[in-house]
Amino acid sequence: MPLAAPVSALLARFHASRPVRAWSLIVTLYGDAIVPRGGSLWLGSLTQIMARFGIDAGHVRTAMSRLVTDGWLERERIGRNSYYRLSKREEASFLAATKRIYFGAEQPFDGRLRLALLGPEVDDRSAVRPLLEREGFAALSSTAYVGVTDASPQIAGIGGVFLVTADPGKNGPAVAAAAFELAPLAASYRDFVVRFAPLDRSLAAGGVLDPGDALVARVLLIHEFRRIVLRDPALPRRLLPADWPGATSRALAGRIYRRLVPAAEIYLDRNARNEDGPLPPPGANFFRRFDGL
Repeated sequence: MPLAAPVSALLARFHASRPVRAWSLIVTLYGDAIVPRGGSLWLGSLTQIMARFGIDAGHVRTAMSRLVTDGWLERERIGRNSYYRLSKREEASFLAATKRIYFGAEQPFDGRLRLALLGPEVDDRSAVRPLLEREGFAALSSTAYVGVTDASPQIAGIGGVFLVTADPGKNGPAVAAAAFELAPLAASYRDFVVRFAPLDRSLAAGGVLDPGDALVARVLLIHEFRRIVLRDPALPRRLLPADWPGATSRALAGRIYRRLVPAAEIYLDRNARNEDGPLPPPGANFFRRFDGL
């Protein structure tokens, strides 16, 4: 059965990006749809789902082998059947990503920027940079980093790193745009809106997708949205440009997601299996996504 036109266009766009990374799409599927329903999925069900994306069984097996080798998933064999679930190692990273993607709460901000200045005593700047980046600091120059929350004691304890708190005044958005390179991120958000607007219009006009199409559209929506959101430094609104498209993109994603979930869940009810049979229903937290489903 051919895909509905708006979904077919989205899938064609996905396949136009080369190489097609089946493993990345599978990670999205797990985080979005499988983890909330117990976390385990039979390989046969996964192969059936991925076929709807135009990804054949051979590519699925290769992708699953890579995800197990890299520690993302764990495999359990029961007889001749294989079942895959999220690894214990990655549970925390999936939880953090889920909060960023579906909830996106703004962090408290007191209006002052945190500066980490690297003095001449810092011999190996390349070793300090990843430590600062993990704490949300971005490079304004090779020796000046900008953040919006206090640095940890680990950073404070590095000799030659000077921590300063400063009120940027009206220059806050300009400093943030330069340090966090917001222009490419804004372009990605705008492209996301353009890409998914036809589906949004179709659903708003009463368009109905069958359960399989709804699942494909839902996974593609989150796949593209998460790739942007997880690069977003989630700066306070007062540091963002007035025309920042992040809020528009989130509203669009939430609106489409709410309309796709009921039919997509019907597909999973009917077709997705784990080692005990049909997948259990999603937990209560699933229905809090995007301000409530």
